Amino acid sequence: MNSLARRLFGAGLAMPVAVDDGGALVRADGPEKVRQSIAIILDTEPGERLMRPAFGCGLRRFLMQPNTTATRAQMQREIEQALRSWEPRIAVEQVQVLPGEDPAMVLVQIQYTHLRDGRRDNLVYPFYLE
Repeated sequence: MNSLARRLFGAGLAMPVAVDDGGALVRADGPEKVRQSIAIILDTEPGERLMRPAFGCGLRRFLMQPNTTATRAQMQREIEQALRSWEPRIAVEQVQVLPGEDPAMVLVQIQYTHLRDGRRDNLVYPFYLE
């Protein structure tokens, strides 16, 4: 990734933390760093981070809930709110929570625009309710 993209989107350790073949910690930068940040927001429960107790999306509260339109609509609202609160590098264009092929799975489809360069991107995040 070039230095302009690093300055625009950030750079740092890849998540999850991993070691490459040479023994160095894997790094991520540019749009990939933003994608990883979105996944971290979705994976984190409010209260998990000591210094940021409100950080996260809280998807685990939907575990064992039925895969209904109402559940998916509530998940969609929570995801939109969390991304708008915690990821300032993007503008959320659309969040869809759709049923997956497995009755216990939903597919979270997020369409967003990088605010610093206008680049559009998307992320599909599978989430199991059971």
